[in-house]
This record gives sequence, structure tokens and C-alpha cells, in this order.
Amino acid sequence: MNNTKSIQEQTLFDQIDKTIFMEQKHSLLEAKQKIEAFCAYQERCDQEIRKKIKSWGLYGDDVDILISDLIQNNFLNEERFASAFVSGKFRIKRWGRIKIRQHLKQKNISDYSINMGLKEIDEEEYLQNLHDLLETKNRLITAKNKWDRLAKLQRYIQSKGYENELVREALDQLVN
Repeated sequence: MNNTKSIQEQTLFDQIDKTIFMEQKHSLLEAKQKIEAFCAYQERCDQEIRKKIKSWGLYGDDVDILISDLIQNNFLNEERFASAFVSGKFRIKRWGRIKIRQHLKQKNISDYSINMGLKEIDEEEYLQNLHDLLETKNRLITAKNKWDRLAKLQRYIQSKGYENELVREALDQLVN
């Protein structure tokens, strides 16, 4: 009886130790190899890498050592990440510059890298995306009147992150 109580107490203390003091899951060398593979798979930002490393139970100087090693070996490059992010969100999800910029800011990407990535968007392709999105949505929505239709189209295209001035011009062209 006394023995089972001590076993239960010990199990409880082990559970508390595991939740309070997270055990390090990987050595620094193992973490380096795993994080390099993680970065080689697709472009990553500093924030994603730090989160992944911390999920492995590594903190502080270990994280900084791994990050600096990734930068030195060109596994981590903020400008390259921003460029890939912009390209993907623009071409695949057809997001506008505003939404892309907001999402990059949430990932703590520098303004310089964001601007370099956004410069890669071709203006003609950008405007064509805007018009294509409006035409497609215009065919799909139902509205009571012209103003209701325009309001729905404007809300939709602004939620995609396109600039107000461009949206107004595109809506004027669509209506006329």
C-alpha cells in the first residue's frame, strides 16, 4: 500500500517535471541536420524556423547558433523567402499587394525585403488578375440592384488585397 502510493507520487512528479521542464528532444547536431532539411524543402522565414527549433526543446543561444549557421550556409535568406512568398500568393492565390504586405509583416520580414519581393510583380499581370477576379465574381454573385452588386464586388476584391484606386478604376470599366 505504501509502495503504490510512492509510485503514484513519483509518476505525478515525473509528469510535473515534463510539463514544467521540457526535455530537450534533439542534440544541437541533430537539430542542425533536421532544420537544414526543413529549410531545404521550401523557403522559410526566421519566425517559422525559430518556432520549429523551440518545438524541439532548444532555446536561447542554441536557437541563435542554428539560425546564424543557416544564414551562413544560405539555407535562410529573408529576401529569397519574401520573393517566393510574393510569387506564390500572387500567382496561385491571386492576392493583391496589400494583403501580401500584411502577411509578410506578420512574419516579421523587413520592409526592404518586402519591397524587393513586391517589385517582382508584373504590373500588367497584376491588373489582369484584378480584372479576371472581378469578371469571375461578377458572374457568380446575385444582387438586387447595380449598387448592391458593386458593393459586393468591391468588398470581395478588397478582401483579396487590391488597392482602392485600382479597384475603383476596374469597377468603372466593368460597369461601363
